[in-house]
Amino acid sequence: MSVLVYTESEEGKIKKIALEAVSYAKGVADQLGTSVVAISINANDTSQLSKYGASKVLEVSNEKLNKFNAEAYADAIGQAAKQESVQVIVLTASANSKFLAPTLAVNLNAGFVPNVVALPESTAPFKVKHSVFTNKAFAVTEITTDVKIVGIGKNSHGLTENETSMTNEAFSPNLDAHDFDMEIVSVDKATDTVTIADAEIVVSAGRGMKGPENWGMIEELAATLGAATACSKPVSDMGWRPHSEHVGQTGKPVASNLYIAVGISGAIQHLAGINASKVKVVINNDPEAPFFKAADYGIVGDAFEIVPQLTEKLKEFKAQNA
Repeated sequence: MSVLVYTESEEGKIKKIALEAVSYAKGVADQLGTSVVAISINANDTSQLSKYGASKVLEVSNEKLNKFNAEAYADAIGQAAKQESVQVIVLTASANSKFLAPTLAVNLNAGFVPNVVALPESTAPFKVKHSVFTNKAFAVTEITTDVKIVGIGKNSHGLTENETSMTNEAFSPNLDAHDFDMEIVSVDKATDTVTIADAEIVVSAGRGMKGPENWGMIEELAATLGAATACSKPVSDMGWRPHSEHVGQTGKPVASNLYIAVGISGAIQHLAGINASKVKVVINNDPEAPFFKAADYGIVGDAFEIVPQLTEKLKEFKAQNA
């Protein structure tokens, strides 16, 4: 009755969010008095999973799964769940996991709760706390099905090292033609050094930048902080920045440790997508901008003066503390 965790990878490399999922799964397993089994798909090196509590890794190697396919991935994870007689399955909050989760739940007749922010409040009955209403509130939900699927919110649990002896086992799920009824024709990837999905820090900007030619200072600030760059919906709609950088309710959700918004008014759709970020800093020349009501820290002033000064101060601080 182990806990199964799907460990996402990209181009053979295990993602950071997968390590957080293993950390969370270990916490659940300790509550249940059992162990963690991870399933990886076409990952090159899974050894680091033992550092965060995985006792066994089911390694899937299948060229047909090089590109994400929700039906096929859900089938593979479901077969692993049945083989291991799992009680709980842990997924991340990535777009891929949210895509496959409903299919996996149907396949296993399992209850699914997304956006979970803490370890179960109890295991008998099984109750988890999760964010609702675009991160404006929390709810505690009981999952009554035999198999329970939880999707943990990004940065909600963190990485907890828990070195465990781990075994590796080849796993070959029986996938049929129907698993591949949907074909991935092409994939467009963001070219940022740090992606929004994996970023601990995000520097975002809006129409207050006045044009794409002024984005250099945003990129410089992001580079100084080791952050990802993002933008508001109007900016991507106007073509100033790629749509892959659009964050908000209709774009990519952000749950970074630090979110810096420059020249963004703070429309409700944007706030809904970034509410899960832990610390929000706003720079805007309009003291009545709605974003200030949601900010932890706010600076009223001209971004074209403040951002370069902030970047220089950060560079000085890094140089002094290198």
